[in-house]
Formats: sequence, structure tokens, C-alpha cells
Amino acid sequence: MAKLFFNYSTMNAGKSTVLLQASHNYREHGMNTYLLTAQIDGRAGTGRIASRIGIGSEADTFSDTDDLFSMVSTRLEQGDLACIFVDEAQFLTPDQVWQLAHVVDDLNIPVLCYGLRVDFRGELFPGSASLLALADEMREVRTICRCGRKATMVIRQDEQGQAIIEGDQVQIGGNETYVSLCRRHWREAVGDRAT
Repeated sequence: MAKLFFNYSTMNAGKSTVLLQASHNYREHGMNTYLLTAQIDGRAGTGRIASRIGIGSEADTFSDTDDLFSMVSTRLEQGDLACIFVDEAQFLTPDQVWQLAHVVDDLNIPVLCYGLRVDFRGELFPGSASLLALADEMREVRTICRCGRKATMVIRQDEQGQAIIEGDQVQIGGNETYVSLCRRHWREAVGDRAT
């Protein structure tokens, strides 16, 4: 039975590495996979999923206006699919998460989504919130804070390394922009956010 999976973490936890390894495992056994990544994030190049450790693969891109059920249905015309992998899943819209749920339920194809859970303000991304609500299974891909504790939060920093606490939810960046921290160090960086 196919399932919708949400593999989540903070920045630099190796989500793309895990995705690429899982896709490789399917392909090594002669099974076709379909890789999707957010068009908005072109850090690895348009239509490419890449890991910080140097591995990568071509992928189709999605924008917030694409119908993912239709994209998968069109791809199925080229042959069977054993699994669908979605990188940068935080950029999915709630409707697109439902479309992926329909892929699982109606086409019986597993969908594995990989993305951030929260933004630099400690708030859920809309795609992540929908995946937390609809996923059949969730898995945390862990990374650590500078103190060695599990990192669950991320800060956005300026050129001087100071935490930015306001701004648009989406700003594409890597290590120069974002740092993963445990909640305690995140609170120290952004100021205690308790109300």
C-alpha cells in the first residue's frame, strides 16, 4: 500500500542526500523514480537536486501554480513509477499536498517529500503544515546545533552573522544565510519569543 511520507528537518541535515540515495536504491533495482524540486530554489541549477556532499540528479520543477497530480499522470505515460520524490517540499502549496495525497490514494504510488518544517521565525511553512496534517508517516532527518544538541530551529543571518527576525518567509540561501540551532540557542539569537 502506497503512503505519503514527510521527511523534515532544519537546514543542512542532509535531506537531499537522503532523497538522492533512496532514489538511487530504487533505480539500482530497475525501478523508475520521478524527482521533483521547487522551481523557486535554483541554487543547484534549474531542474537539479544536489547535495552539499557533491551528489546530484536531474529533476522536474514545480511552481505554486502547477498541478502535481497532472504532472505525475503525464510522467506515467512514459512508463511505470515505483516512487515519487519531492525536494524542497516546504514550498508546496496546501492544494499541491492534497494532489500528492491523491497520487498516493488513486494511483497507488508512494510519495516521499523532503523539506523544512519551520522557517527562521519558528513558524510552519504552509506546505509543511499540510504535510504534517496529511502525511501517513513522518520522519525527522536530524542535524546538530553548534552545542551538540539536536537542531530543530533555523535563523536567518545578515552579513555580520546577526540574526534577522523579520522579513519574507521565503528567501533562498545556504550556509551564508541560514544556521541550524537548538531551540535554546535560537531563542538566544532572536530574543525570547514567548508571549
